[in-house]
Amino acid sequence: MTKRFGFTLAEVLITLGIIGVVAAMTIPTLIANTNGAKFRSQFKKSISTLNQAGLMSQAQYDFDYAGTTEACPATQAAGAAQHPESVMTFCSVLNGTLTGQTYVGPANTIQRNNNGSSIPYSWVKSITLGAPSDYYAYTMADGSIVGFKKGAFGCELPIGSQLTGDLVKTAGNHPVSTTTGTGADAVTTLTGGLGTCLGFIDVNGATLPNKEVTCTDETKNTAAELVKVETPCTVKNDANHMTDVFPIIFHDATVEPASAAAKYVLTTSK
Repeated sequence: MTKRFGFTLAEVLITLGIIGVVAAMTIPTLIANTNGAKFRSQFKKSISTLNQAGLMSQAQYDFDYAGTTEACPATQAAGAAQHPESVMTFCSVLNGTLTGQTYVGPANTIQRNNNGSSIPYSWVKSITLGAPSDYYAYTMADGSIVGFKKGAFGCELPIGSQLTGDLVKTAGNHPVSTTTGTGADAVTTLTGGLGTCLGFIDVNGATLPNKEVTCTDETKNTAAELVKVETPCTVKNDANHMTDVFPIIFHDATVEPASAAAKYVLTTSK
């Protein structure tokens, strides 16, 4: 009887084939889960940083995002030179409270490398934000990009009011609270909105995918539905939904998610 040592070529090939199939099935999921966790963590960190900037500006200079009186300038040098002791803009709030940030002016002036050539920063997919050219942007110390509408200033939400989809999609720097009737019959309504105070965070900078985070339920991924922050949807941890661009709204000393999907990511742990 002949003793066998080791494996035959056929056995080795079959084993390698099985390993290849298992790897092909599991590696994309592992990558998506890793990227999703990274994007989620960075978004929470970035929005916390912007909230701290608003609070610090209010404490140190006596104004926040609501107290700004004019919009940031378009040119990089002019915006970078603004300081809260001389002018009240979004640029001066961020310049006066953060370190390591760089004002770049219009977001589409950011360049990203594409196989050796530089192309303007853009979004592969965006539902609620419009175009990068509508925003002024900062590149942050951690590599993320923070942008806000070119006309943003005086962004104020009336005390006691909650952010809603109607306020997100309606142009303006602050809604106006109007009360009719008295006592039990009093009805308070808001006219106008915070649409001019819309912004975004791209948590991994100009690097792809450059796609707005969206809901797992595709019926909610329309401009009218996705901004309904009062009814957050769920976001599956995959490459199609848990992506790197998050809509935000600036108001008072606060920065909030400006879409149902972004709110879900901020308020959940997984």
